[in-house]
Parts: sequence; C-alpha cells; structure tokens
Amino acid sequence: MSTVVGKGKAKGKSKSSNQTSRSSKAGLNFPVGRIARFLKQGRYTTRVGAGASVYLAAVLEYLCAEVLELSGNNTKISKRTRITPRAIFLAVKEDAELEQLLGDAVIASGGSKMHINPFLLKKK
Repeated sequence: MSTVVGKGKAKGKSKSSNQTSRSSKAGLNFPVGRIARFLKQGRYTTRVGAGASVYLAAVLEYLCAEVLELSGNNTKISKRTRITPRAIFLAVKEDAELEQLLGDAVIASGGSKMHINPFLLKKK
C-alpha cells in the first residue's frame, strides 16, 4: 500500500494567501476589528452590521486627527514642542464644533479658559 502525498485539494488555508486587516482595507489607522468586538460585547444591539465598525473607526480617527491638529497648532503658537492636556483643552474650547461636541467633557490638567470681560479692558 503506497500513499501518495501532495495530490488532491489542499485542506485549510493556503500559505500563499496573505491576511489583510479590515483597517488596511478601509485605509484606516484605527482598529476596525477591535471596534467591532467592542460593539458586539457591549450589547448595544442584537446584530451589528459589517460596515458599522468601519464607519465608527473612520469617525473616531477623523475626530482624533482634528483634535491633534488643532492642539498641535496651539502648541506651536505657544512655542513648545510637546502637546499637553492644556493645549488639547484650549484647542477644543476654541473650535465651535468641538466645543459643542466635547463641551461637557473634563480634560484632566486642562485648566480653564481665560476670559476677560471687555468692560474691564482699557479703552484707547
């Protein structure tokens, strides 16, 4: 009895197929698979669509990029090299849309926004 090895259909995954993450397929840096897992484990609904996690990852990545860009600009203006919680706080407070979205959020070590009543300023 001789057994022939290597004939017939290959079982399992072939070694030549490369795995591609859903994040790289969507062109995102945020983890789509992890967000999908959190959506399923969070019991927000009985079923979670395939595109929901991709959409949520894209929205979160956009918001993060927006906050980082504005706080980076704020840091440059104040002639510093590191983005601090204070810079993030000021960036959020200066942007109207981010202020509306994150107005009630408390940023640790962010401080408070300076406000001087125009009545108290010197008139020229």
